[in-house]
Parts: sequence; structure tokens; C-alpha cells
Amino acid sequence: MSKIFGFFKKIILYFLIIFSFTNIITAKEETLLILGDSISAGYGINQKDNWVSLLQEEFYKEGTSLKLINSSVSGDTTSGGLERLKKDLKISNPDYVLIELGGNDALRGYPVKKIKDNLKQMISLVKANNSKPLLMQIRIPPNYGQKYTYAFEKIYVDLALAENINLLPFMLENIGVNSDLMQSDGIHPNKKAQAIIAQDVKKNLNKILFFK
Repeated sequence: MSKIFGFFKKIILYFLIIFSFTNIITAKEETLLILGDSISAGYGINQKDNWVSLLQEEFYKEGTSLKLINSSVSGDTTSGGLERLKKDLKISNPDYVLIELGGNDALRGYPVKKIKDNLKQMISLVKANNSKPLLMQIRIPPNYGQKYTYAFEKIYVDLALAENINLLPFMLENIGVNSDLMQSDGIHPNKKAQAIIAQDVKKNLNKILFFK
């Protein structure tokens, strides 16, 4: 009797191992496409030290199955992002898309309405791809005038509400005011700032995507 019981225990254990192994193989690794400008592209920073690379290391270290696809281009505008988004979606078919664009538009004084229309079209494209859009708040220096600055920064809040999507805080909120964390141009974060940005973005993504 004990031999029969032992035999069945082995059979059950065998199927449990096979089932677990199959789950590991078939578990889908979710993907997050980051559509950004120089801040996410890592202008002036080695790729391995960029906040996106550091965040990817953190996720993998913790066992979080989220692959980051960095489609960020230094100097990019919302028009440029909109133009290449279709191709990005087709190639990577991401589960999520974080849109981090608009800063360069504002620095060039582009019309607020045009910036908002471009961002709205990007959000629509992401939704049409059955991906989930995430929007990052972008802020600009006050020297562009109170009226323009207010109207520009309000774009993101209005779109997040209207499109019912998550709005992440500006990644340079507490970094841009600290010269020790900025490059000499006063616009781009330096190497020391990258780990701080990675942790802040991670914290906010965890809240939205419910990772541990």
C-alpha cells in the first residue's frame, strides 16, 4: 500500500513540476514603451547610466516582468513623437506607453493648442493599439511668461482627465532646482540624478501598474 501511495506522490509531484515550468515559460512579459525626448534618451549620459537602464535593472532584480523599450530622441517634439509612434507601436506592440513629450515644443514657443492636439492624437493611437497610455506632466521655466506657462502645463492635467488616463509627476520636479543634479546647460539632469529619477518613476509606476 505504501508503495502505491509513494508512486502516486511521485506522479503528482511530476505534474506539479511540469505545470509550474509551463507557467514560467508561457508567462507574458509586459512591455512599457517610453516615448520621450532628451531627458529619457539620456542626453550627455552613458546609456548604462541612464535612468531608463537603471530602472530596468531594478525591475529585473526584483523579479518584476516589465520590459522597458526606450524610444526617446533628444530634441524631439510632440510632432516628431506623433510621426514615429505608429511605427513604434507596430514594432513593439507594447502593453503600456509612457508619453514624455512637450518640453521642446514649449522651449520653442509652439502654440499650446497644437501641442495638446498632438498629445491627444498620440493617446488615441495608443488606445487604438489596445495599449494603455500613461502621460507625464511636463513643466517649464517661468521665464516663458505666466500665461503661456500656465496654459502649457495645464495641457497635461486636462488631457489626463478628459482621456481618463494616469498622469505621472514631472520627473525633474525636485531635481531641476538642484544645480548639483543638473548638467552645465541647466536643462538636462546629470549622472548623479539618474538613480533618483529611476526611483521616482518606479514608485509612480508601481502605484499605477500594481507591481510589488
